[in-house]
Order: sequence, then C-alpha cells, then structure tokens
Amino acid sequence: MTFLNDVIVTNIVNFLYQPYIVPLLLLAGGVYLTIRTRFMQGRMFKEACSVIMEKPQSENGISSFGALMVSTASRVGTGNIIGVSMAICLGGPGAIFWMWIVALIGGASAFVESTLAQIYKKKNPDGSSYGGPAYYMQQALKQRWLGVIFSILVIGTYAIGYNMLAAYNLQTTFQPFGFYHEKTTPIIIGVILAVLFGVVVIGGARRLTKVTELLVPVMGVIYVAVSLIVLVLNIGNIPHMFGAIFSGAFDFKSIFGGFTGSCVMWGIKRGLYSNEAGMGSAPNAAATADVSHPAKQGLVQMLSVFIDTLLICTATAFMCLSTDVVPAEEIAGAAYVQESMRAALGGFGPIFLTVAMSLFAYTTLIGNYSYCEGCLRFIIKRNLKQGEALAFRIFATVIIFVGAIATANLVWNVADMFQGLMVVTNVPSILILGGIAFACLRDYERQKREGLNPVFKAKDIQLKQDTDFWN
Repeated sequence: MTFLNDVIVTNIVNFLYQPYIVPLLLLAGGVYLTIRTRFMQGRMFKEACSVIMEKPQSENGISSFGALMVSTASRVGTGNIIGVSMAICLGGPGAIFWMWIVALIGGASAFVESTLAQIYKKKNPDGSSYGGPAYYMQQALKQRWLGVIFSILVIGTYAIGYNMLAAYNLQTTFQPFGFYHEKTTPIIIGVILAVLFGVVVIGGARRLTKVTELLVPVMGVIYVAVSLIVLVLNIGNIPHMFGAIFSGAFDFKSIFGGFTGSCVMWGIKRGLYSNEAGMGSAPNAAATADVSHPAKQGLVQMLSVFIDTLLICTATAFMCLSTDVVPAEEIAGAAYVQESMRAALGGFGPIFLTVAMSLFAYTTLIGNYSYCEGCLRFIIKRNLKQGEALAFRIFATVIIFVGAIATANLVWNVADMFQGLMVVTNVPSILILGGIAFACLRDYERQKREGLNPVFKAKDIQLKQDTDFWN
C-alpha cells in the first residue's frame, strides 16, 4: 500500500491538482456555464424547489425526488463531516469560503451535465430509463471510447476510491472510545459494514432508492439541527469565526506561496469530494428520473449541490469553527469534529457524531454503488449476467473491508486521483455540448412564460441526434 501511494497515486494527484488542470477546469468552466445560463443558480432557485416534488410521468418511473436522493446519498456522506474537517485543519478556515465558491458556480455545471444526461438517456424494456455522461459522450460527441474511459473512472471512483474512503472515515470515528483497538477494531467495523452493504446491494436498484429516500432527509435534518445547537451555544464566537474564514480565504501571500497546500486547493479538493459538481456522477442518477422536460431534473440536481455544500458542509464548518478547539493537522479528520462537539455538548457529542457518521457512511456506500453497474453495462454493451453481477458485487463488498483497514494517505489520495480524472474527462465534454443544455433551458423558460407545464420535444431545439424519449 505504501509503494502504491507514494510512487504512483501521489504523483498523479500532484499533477492533476496543479492550478491549470482540475482547479482551472472546475472554476473557469463553472464560471462560463454560470454566465451562459444567466446565473440560473440564483434566478431559478425557487423554480428548482417547486419541481422537486413532481410525480413521475409513468407508474413505474422514478421521481425527481427519488433520483435526487440517490445522487444526494453519494454526495451527503462522510465528506460533509470528515472532508470539511480535513479542509479546515490542512488548509485553514479560508478553505470553507472556497468550498462555497466551488458549490455556487458548480450549480451551473450540475445543471448542464444532468440536463444532457436526461436528453440522451436510454430506455429499458419496461419503459424506465438509464444513462449518464458516457451516453452523451457516445451519442452527442460520437466518441464511444471516451465514454468507456469515463465509465471505468466512475467505477474506480465510486466502487473503489469513495467507498474505501467512506469505510475508513467511519472506523476513525470510533477512536475516542475505550474499546477501540488500533489493529482489531478497524477489522471488526470493516466486516460489519461490508456485510450490511452486501445485504442491501443484493436487493437491487429499487431497494437502493427506497433506502436512501428514507435515510438521507432524516439524517440530514437531525445533523443540521444539532449543528445549530452547537452554534447557539457558542454564539459569542461567531464574529471571530467569520473573520477567520474570510481573512484566510484572501491571504494571497500564503495562497500563491504554496498553492498545493493552500486554502484554495483544499477548498477545491474537498468541495469537489463533497458536492461532485462537474465530475459527471450525479447525471447517472439524473438519467433515471421520469420527467416531462430534461431541464427539470437539471434544476433538481443543481439544488442537490446546494443542499450538500451550502447546508450540510457549512453546518459542519460552523459547528467546528464556533468552538474554542484549535484546528491542527494532528487532529484532522474525525478527531477535530469530535473534540469540537465534545467542547459544546460533552460526552454526547462524540457519540452523536459516530451515529451520524454511521448513517452517512452507509447511505454513501449505497449511493456510490448505484452508479457502477450501469457503467459496466455501457462498457460491455449488454446487461450483466447473473454471475457477473454477483462477482462485481462481491468485489465491491471486499473493497469496503479493505478501505476500513487501509491507511489515511492511501484512501484520500486514491479518491482525489479518480475524482480528478473524472473532472478532466467530463468538464471538457459538457463545455463542448453546453449549447444543447442552454437551448433546452431556453425552451423550458419559454413554456413557463406561456403558462404551460413544460414538455420537451427534441425538434423544438433542432436537436439532430435521435433520442429514446424525446422524438
């Protein structure tokens, strides 16, 4: 593991996160899409909230809300707690500001990629749909090879990188308790988590949607409520907290003195890990939604980015920075959040965090896996045979156990590597195809002005490619 991390993975990560690669694609690409959609993140926020609860068009279809919960299950996870803590401890409080920026401009990226996934989604024999960036790379860009590479990266990111990281982060939350043993406890937790994951995955995609629809909203609301309690208990520290965030965010001497370790880079890395805007992950879930117009699901997925970073991540950041606990590299991760909660809530704090992390990690694992089998189907051009599906599910289950016993550097670097490679593949694609999504948005707004419930037809935007749903 040490050789793999030090010789291969770390070097790839250092290359990808140079200012002119992943950061440039995310920030410059997001700004461009924001301008082209006429700052839709703000002007269409209310509209996004109104379409989220629409029922599916057919009886067997997945609702916008159901698809949102699958994508949110992978977004709202351990990254919202441990990822935020790592960003603060390694990049300083200013990293939170840059996480906000990545989320705000990333809303436009999320809209474009999810709208494209809806336009180019494919039809199952039962009338349901599937799709994602691999399909718009194949149909619209006419580059199937690129879709294959992207599908491999999705599997690497979610079945390996993110699920290893979720398992590792979860087991670290048990460290403050007396029963924790450095060698045996990660093994026990890894086995338990892998078994619970395997039981749900064998139940199939329909169960994934039902489980995440139930758990994600409940755990999100409770977590935010507890963070607000901590914030109120430390209300006198709020001015200092905001001062630390904004002074750190604009400490340009420090930023340009060492960009790879600056608050900007950590904000980008952990912001991307948290909300995934531009990576091309959420469109895989967005394509399954049964809606009358692709822009509807684009708006819903845009909202998911805000739920994740501007609500859940901010809750974690404020909960930590409002206390008197000083962030430091030696207590980064779960330890910093637990110490902050202990300072405000006593012994209840670490216990609550461990329970919350268990729920977050579990739904993250399920949501992450939901992307992978569809990518395998794209690669091999057919449905998985029963034995093939079982073998892959066993592999994904074993990886979770491996993540629980792996080292911190390896799991974080593997996740950063794969997510960076997804950005490098997907963002240029949506920039090239953005005009289709812009036309789709204009069509949606035109119908809304006419008092209609928007219904999409490919010919209305002069779409040249054939589609399974919109012709």
